[in-house]
Amino acid sequence: MPQVELRLPAEGAYVSVLRTTTAALAARLDFTLEDIEDLRMAVSEAAAICLECAAEAADLDIVFDIGTDTVGVTVTTTCDAEAEIDEESFAWQVLTTLAREVTATPDGDQLRISLVAGATPLGAAR
Repeated sequence: MPQVELRLPAEGAYVSVLRTTTAALAARLDFTLEDIEDLRMAVSEAAAICLECAAEAADLDIVFDIGTDTVGVTVTTTCDAEAEIDEESFAWQVLTTLAREVTATPDGDQLRISLVAGATPLGAAR
């Protein structure tokens, strides 16, 4: 499975670069416009969750695992304190609604959020 890796400063101003990259990769996989937007929003929410706890001068490390009709995305950052996930937050609710699978792995001061999104087959109803 091909991978694309991206490292950005953990600052809100760089999330637009991540959203644009996500949309471009999904478009190259022939995702529908709706699937592209869903993936872009899901990745944006994963980044937002990571940014909430990101330490000063931390990075967002993003890995896209590109499949035939799916994209797996992992967003990782270093946090100021022990990483935690608020599963009641709006960002988490949006993320889990838009992606097929979502996992959050807090590990000390590291937070890793992984998601899988897929393309809707042409002609299929959503």
